[in-house]
Amino acid sequence: MEETALATDARPARSRFWQGVRLAWPVVIGYVPIGLAMGVLAGQTGLTPLATGAMSALVYAGASQFVAVAMLQAGAPAVSIVLTTLFINLRHILMSAALSPFFRGVRPRMLWAIGFLVTDETFAVSHGQFAAEGRGDPAVFTGLGLTAYVSWLASTVAGAWVGGALSTPEAWGLDFALPAMFIGLLAGQLKDRVGLAVAVLAALSAVGGGRFLGGWSVMAAAMLAAAAGVVMRRWTARTPSS
Repeated sequence: MEETALATDARPARSRFWQGVRLAWPVVIGYVPIGLAMGVLAGQTGLTPLATGAMSALVYAGASQFVAVAMLQAGAPAVSIVLTTLFINLRHILMSAALSPFFRGVRPRMLWAIGFLVTDETFAVSHGQFAAEGRGDPAVFTGLGLTAYVSWLASTVAGAWVGGALSTPEAWGLDFALPAMFIGLLAGQLKDRVGLAVAVLAALSAVGGGRFLGGWSVMAAAMLAAAAGVVMRRWTARTPSS
């Protein structure tokens, strides 16, 4: 099995931190409109900017926050909201497991902080960067994760402050901002046949499984595609190139 390690970069931690900040800008571009939309919806539900900011600061999970706001508006009990967001965020187990080889030797307290900053987008950017370099770097990830975190927090609070001024986020194209960001992040990962095959398999599994598994199809597709990717990587590594 290929080993990965922490950074041996001779640059100071501050320089590597700012590298992470620069890597975060594609994520920020996607987070701002989606965060504004989430804040607007939260404001229309009756949440104050302070409450919306607290949710973003403590939960920091876009999909879960959208669901939680909708359930609050529907009058769902607190237990149902907590359990629903828990199930939605189970995918973070897979992302954290994929990143863990890049952070061997990191102190547990640092790992807790890194784990909190893992989102779909920071995972995609950092994993691609670390895999290309063959090593992980907590300083780079901290710059990436904190920049994304602050942008999400600020945009959701701003959206809640604006309130009903953007009563129809779809009219502003905000509903497409998140899919567009993921498409852009995905395009950067399609560097070989294995990556393309995994992406196609994940898409087909998510769409096809939606008829039978509902919201669980995304989780199932992620697990299936991840397993298939590992198998294909090992197979291609053993097969001599012609």
